[in-house]
Amino acid sequence: MIKLIVGLFLVMAAMIPCAAQKRRPDPLSDLEVDQLRDAAQEPEARLKLYIAFARTRLEKLRQIQSDPKATDKDEQIRGALQDFTEIYDELDGNVDTFADRGDDLRKALKSVIEADTEFGSKLRAFKLSLENAREQAEKYDFLLGTAMETVDSAAKDHRDLLAEQDVKFKNKKNNAH
Repeated sequence: MIKLIVGLFLVMAAMIPCAAQKRRPDPLSDLEVDQLRDAAQEPEARLKLYIAFARTRLEKLRQIQSDPKATDKDEQIRGALQDFTEIYDELDGNVDTFADRGDDLRKALKSVIEADTEFGSKLRAFKLSLENAREQAEKYDFLLGTAMETVDSAAKDHRDLLAEQDVKFKNKKNNAH
């Protein structure tokens, strides 16, 4: 009987941390998910939606940072950075998926590459704005570094893919004649 009680106690004690963990919500709203679903087969439209959603998260980051009345600012900034990175990862994953399917992404990639440049600039500007507040900068160092690395790495991949697609589809056009 005592073994049973001790066993139940240990099981319950082990479950407490699981119940206490907060699950991070999806960075996309229900409306955004519906918009993506509607554009599932249209690479250009879908990628433009991801760009708009990522841009919105960076704008939210700027608003939080400049709002003196914001409560729980650190958590909101971390959340906006994490949401941006997750959405940007989805954007990059969709580029890969459409490229693997053999879709012509040249037009869409031009928008993506412009957004890569914009996002990289905004993230660097955010980092520069933290230079005078070293303690505050350290709070976001990992998430900000991850976001910047993600954008920089993907931007190179996107430029390379555009060059590949320019050659591929130019050759297809020439072979069709």
